Amino acid sequence: MNLKEQKLIILIKVRNIMKKHVLSCALLACMLGSCCSDSVQSFDTDYFRIDINSKGYIVGMWNRTKESRNFSPEDQPSPLLALYNSQLKRYYYPEKAHYRNGKYRLEYENGSVATVRLEEKARYFKLTLENLENREGIDGVQWGNYYTNINNLLGEMIGVARDTSAAVGYAIGALALNDNTIGGESRFTSETGAAGYIVHTPDPVRHPLPVTLHEGQQFTLGGDGISDVAFYNRKEPYFRMLYGSTAGVDCNGRINIRYHSRDRRKPNLIYSPEGVPIQQNNEPNHLMRQAVPGVDYIGSSIAFWGSPDSIALMGVIQNIVKEEGLPYPTFQGKWVKDPTAFMPDLLTYGGLYDSIPSYAKQMGLKVISAYDQGFLNPDRANGGYVDGKEEQRKPFHLSSGDMSHREFADWLAKDGLIFGRTTITNSMSPGTKDCSPIPSDSACIQHRRHLTADLTASDTLIYIDDPTYMNEIACWEGHCKELNMVKIGKELIHYLGVSDTKPYRLLNVTRGYWNTQPSVHKKGDNVDKMQVTVGWAYQGLVPNLELQDELGKLYADMAANSGIGYYDLDGQEFLFHSGFGSYSVKRFFRSMFERAKELGIPDIRFTGATLSEGSWHYQSIWNVGGGQNMYDADKRLWGSTTSQGKDLRDVTYANFFPSSFGGNFPITATSTVEQYEHIEATAVGYGATYSLKVGQKDVESCPQKYAIFNVIKTWEEARRADAFPTHIKKLLQNPDLSWRLEKKVGKDGWTLYQMENGQKGRSFDLYPKQQ
Repeated sequence: MNLKEQKLIILIKVRNIMKKHVLSCALLACMLGSCCSDSVQSFDTDYFRIDINSKGYIVGMWNRTKESRNFSPEDQPSPLLALYNSQLKRYYYPEKAHYRNGKYRLEYENGSVATVRLEEKARYFKLTLENLENREGIDGVQWGNYYTNINNLLGEMIGVARDTSAAVGYAIGALALNDNTIGGESRFTSETGAAGYIVHTPDPVRHPLPVTLHEGQQFTLGGDGISDVAFYNRKEPYFRMLYGSTAGVDCNGRINIRYHSRDRRKPNLIYSPEGVPIQQNNEPNHLMRQAVPGVDYIGSSIAFWGSPDSIALMGVIQNIVKEEGLPYPTFQGKWVKDPTAFMPDLLTYGGLYDSIPSYAKQMGLKVISAYDQGFLNPDRANGGYVDGKEEQRKPFHLSSGDMSHREFADWLAKDGLIFGRTTITNSMSPGTKDCSPIPSDSACIQHRRHLTADLTASDTLIYIDDPTYMNEIACWEGHCKELNMVKIGKELIHYLGVSDTKPYRLLNVTRGYWNTQPSVHKKGDNVDKMQVTVGWAYQGLVPNLELQDELGKLYADMAANSGIGYYDLDGQEFLFHSGFGSYSVKRFFRSMFERAKELGIPDIRFTGATLSEGSWHYQSIWNVGGGQNMYDADKRLWGSTTSQGKDLRDVTYANFFPSSFGGNFPITATSTVEQYEHIEATAVGYGATYSLKVGQKDVESCPQKYAIFNVIKTWEEARRADAFPTHIKKLLQNPDLSWRLEKKVGKDGWTLYQMENGQKGRSFDLYPKQQ
């Protein structure tokens, strides 16, 4: 506990004594006067108080560290727990609430009765659904929506409303405490989560909305629906890209928070992605989502919290994560969400590796992403030995001799370095064990139909019993026609379209697709329409949940057997394609990290193509994109060519996650020390990481390479020592200012100079923060 937190708790205890006296007098007067027709029960943490009325609604949210307003809107109380019937598309809200011995009994209009345990922890409330009576038709439960009148920063991934102003400085949020509780609303049964843009200004005074826009208004992503660079096309600060639906805004810009849990024990038909405009030219499609035995909403649990915004991450969220046993990956001995753990990684190009480890060591960096090795397709056939058990493949080229992955990892380990590869997450690519030439029966299917006539090995007239949804292209993302296929037995068959009239048959058929074997099939055999990824180098089949668990374990096996300590998970959004949203994501990473623990290897560091409520706990960084799309160091702009840098900066900062410059800033013949002083100052100011592009030939051509190495090392050592107070970080965010950081001679600490016309101006002494 730091000094700030200690002072807050002392202040709270003093106020508690005073408030308890006032509340006792008020309660006595209420009892004598019989005035409590709508009694309110209050609950406290160190920093937060909530008031719950006799109907089971939160009507008060209070900052206990100082006098402040009620953060619960008077016109919009928050249901403690709502129930959802997907067949009727109807919510049921509590009508009566009875509290006794730490539990709420909530009664609903439809006759359901929920038992919710409410535990007052030091820094959060733990809410758990213990039982639901008369649950017929109720296939989902929803915590909230918990409405606030905070209208500043929207944390849509982990569910947080943040007021970062100096006058208020308070945050209210929630975290799911089990895998089957995920961010979002029960009414969106596809669980893909929100995407695209909404209108939301973080500051109505500085960034007022044009009269043509209103808060909460939705817009699709830009571009052609294929190029991920073109997605980001709205540079104005009041356009907010969404990467989740755990929080939303109303027409007044007020932020609300919601988690939900679902009964997954039966299969159900969904339309995905549902309710969110993602891309103009990518139509949703139907998917029969598989049953998940034993996975139900009973036991659903969340942590609900409020605290001063300045201590929310390290003082509250970290406390919840550790106390509740949530994923807590570390890197270099620190929690990956700790801002002092943020650092750049190296991103290689050019295929030469002799000097790359030396560069990393001189810069004080720890990770080398071998991006020039191309995609590593996960393949269960190799058992995690990506170069073969005898390490016969030697893809890393050095003047001293070529190396396998394992040999390269062992060489780097001598200097405390790790390396990584870029993969396609859970895409089962052609030629891998679970795709072809023998596709797995555990691949995810969209629909199961049946043959109505026997089929020889050469027939192209394939008759099926039901054409419903079979004319849809196999995946909404990208709409790649070359991936539209069915599986009959062990054969993949490509097709496009289905006849309009009986007898129904598949059109434009290609037998033996992806080198599978054309075979004889019998009337009544299953015709499974496959769920797929997208085209180009990403093409592949999507696994069902059980097979996806095995692929997660494979990543840990590759770490153990081939020495890979870092993954760049391209195609990370394919984890959503089975229709389970963040539940699928959590299962995948849980299987990976639990297997890694069994094998006794360190927590796996990874970035990826996306970030979600499901990956937030596990994911270290989000070094996606790059170049001028993310940060233009010459113009000193977050995204000078597209709005990607600004969009992802706003998303990450609001969700207590490191921002990023992406793959950027290659050291070349024209690179200068001043450029990297600015890059590092901005990274520290915003809490950003990046993948520093290094090509051995280009680095060797740079006259200032050693000075640049020293700049990066100096800044990163100071960042790791937590030497930058908040007021300094705010100065570093100013693109009009230039800086130089120097290590103090002979003692701990650094001197930060503001540079003016190449000369040192005012200075600031910085010292390691005492832990």
